[in-house]
Amino acid sequence: MWDEHVVRSAPGEPDLLYIDLHLIHEVTSPQAFDGLRLADRRVRRPDLTLATEDHNVPTIDWDQPIADPVSKTQVDTLRKNCAEFGVRLHPLGDVEQGIVHVVGPQLGLTQPGMTIVCGDSHTSTHGAFGAIAFGIGTSEVEHVLATQTLMQAKPKTMAVTINGSLPAGVTAKDMVLTLITHTGTGGGQGYIVEYRGRAIEELSMEGRMTVCNMSIEWGAKAGLIAPDQTTFDYIEGKPEAPKGADWDAAVEHWKTLVTDADAQFDEEIVLDASTMTPFVTRGTNPGRGVPLGGLVPTPSDFEEESDRIAAENALKYMGLEAGTPMRDVHVDTVFVGSCTNGRIEDLRLAAEIIEGHKVAEGTRLPGRPGLGPGSPAGDGRGPGQGLHRGRRRMAWRRVLDVPGHEPRPAGRR
Repeated sequence: MWDEHVVRSAPGEPDLLYIDLHLIHEVTSPQAFDGLRLADRRVRRPDLTLATEDHNVPTIDWDQPIADPVSKTQVDTLRKNCAEFGVRLHPLGDVEQGIVHVVGPQLGLTQPGMTIVCGDSHTSTHGAFGAIAFGIGTSEVEHVLATQTLMQAKPKTMAVTINGSLPAGVTAKDMVLTLITHTGTGGGQGYIVEYRGRAIEELSMEGRMTVCNMSIEWGAKAGLIAPDQTTFDYIEGKPEAPKGADWDAAVEHWKTLVTDADAQFDEEIVLDASTMTPFVTRGTNPGRGVPLGGLVPTPSDFEEESDRIAAENALKYMGLEAGTPMRDVHVDTVFVGSCTNGRIEDLRLAAEIIEGHKVAEGTRLPGRPGLGPGSPAGDGRGPGQGLHRGRRRMAWRRVLDVPGHEPRPAGRR
């Protein structure tokens, strides 16, 4: 896939890659658009560029003026830039507005074999569809806007094969946290990682997106999974997906995007899914993981001085006591859903749990203008499909919903 996108290659230089889809948001794009103005340039392929208001936007009262002045300036600037340069934008209130890593898949814009970039590290999410996808910096955002290409040194390759099936109650996120604990947070640096094996093949697309998204958490450039029937079923029928004969031709091509059986990788890791358990992280990075059935680590358990210091700092930061069983740690607040690793399965499970418990007296159930309990959750798109809005935002004690890409009631602007 990399070679198919090389526009120019020269010894001792990075490759010049063609970019199939460029996603932008309000935080990393303002300086890039200013650079275009200074150079008197236009956006070369606005039809391959998609913007959404995503990072600094409210999740409640979104139909009101944004209160934070910096956030308001960023959003207003994105709207101005998209209007000036002819870039498609999904603003607040648009049914397709949402997390920049999720809009592409839900619209069917993210497809196997593509190169996809965005000014956000978790762009690797799109690798779940068999795409080469990675985050870029603001100067690179400008380069893509101006040329639809990007200079990139070709990374090394790694295969992570996860055999067997995940036990009940163990999720895609547990799988990745197990991997990160195995390799350390820098174990993937310099690699594009292909995830494969039975456990990967059995994941839903949401689970696969979680795995590829969190490739960044262990330092990988990108993660990808070979497309299969699960991929095709997810994409088919999406608004921007190919239709008719074009769909049939696309699927035939996508079926060829698999690694040869005798392919050689620069590095290989093999794990057994059947041995994995629910995982919990403590401290300030995902490499500090502990099985749910384990104990809060004691600093003296670590050989390296730097690790002992990090463990001590983690205890202070989290207010934990070494040696405490993880199951005995008091949980004050639970967040369900996030840009990084929220899945529809999580929201459904949370809804079931909330439905089966009485809301604690005095718990505030945050409301949203125009969204009454029990109102339909959009038109089947977004993480709320199959859930009622009232249930999604309900808090039981302190179970809070941080919605990812939530369908909006207003029509497209």
